[in-house]
Amino acid sequence: MHAKFPIGAILLAIFLGQAHAEPDWTAVGKALGKSGTLVSGGIYRVGLPRSDLKVVLDGVELKPALALGSWLAFRSMNDSEVTVMGDLVLTPPEVNPVMMKLIKGDIEITALHNHLLRSDPATVYMHVLGRGDPVKLAASLHDALEESRTPLSDAGANAASPSTSVDLDTALIDQTLGHKGKVNGGVYQVSIPRAEKISEGGMDLPEAMGSANSINFQPTGNSRAAVTGDFVLIATEVGPVQRALRENGIDVTALHNHMLDDKPHLFFMHFWANDDVTKLTHGLRAALDRIHLAKD
Repeated sequence: MHAKFPIGAILLAIFLGQAHAEPDWTAVGKALGKSGTLVSGGIYRVGLPRSDLKVVLDGVELKPALALGSWLAFRSMNDSEVTVMGDLVLTPPEVNPVMMKLIKGDIEITALHNHLLRSDPATVYMHVLGRGDPVKLAASLHDALEESRTPLSDAGANAASPSTSVDLDTALIDQTLGHKGKVNGGVYQVSIPRAEKISEGGMDLPEAMGSANSINFQPTGNSRAAVTGDFVLIATEVGPVQRALRENGIDVTALHNHMLDDKPHLFFMHFWANDDVTKLTHGLRAALDRIHLAKD
């Protein structure tokens, strides 16, 4: 006599059999030398701010969260493999030693470029892509980052609660841009995803893996702020956004790709200004109006 099982139990068993196990993210953090956080979309994201650098641009000392934030994002693909993407902030002498270690570890360099102009010292931004065993990838990234002075430690990470306030009219920024930001390391950060689905090499690319428009504000006193970040654009948006920024006194500092096999093919436009917050937010709003954005 055959045992009878409810159809719901059978379907659950099939689902559990198909679902893959998540990587041991604790082991990944240990291999990398810096632990991260699970964020929306099942992404394990690790922040690697270049707090060791003192970078000055147009008289403004940049906080790491404004423009010096290296990051890595891991996404599980199956029981044994992940994809990792990221952006490493380096000084020029660090570029080739780091690159050689990445190549040795089978991690691709998908872009290498500036984001800023006139900064002292200069900084270079290296975008990376790897697929494979998560712990091995993390170990290869650790070896590469050791060729730089990027801080790799969790020591003191929880020593003090981060401030949730910043000397800016954040309500004005949220209202003008149409999206709500958050405070991170003394900087007000606004992330705005595009409306369409974005993929890289056939893999869906969520916001946490670098597919969203990014706008960062650092207060510089007297209702002014330094602002930088990047707009994520398709080809037909490049000219209109460039024009909107320049017409509003915001410098365009770089235009380039971050990925190689993205769909749609995206261009990243970086910008810089230090001006009145109200003026800046209206200029940035004019640029956003020319981009196909997701609704907040």
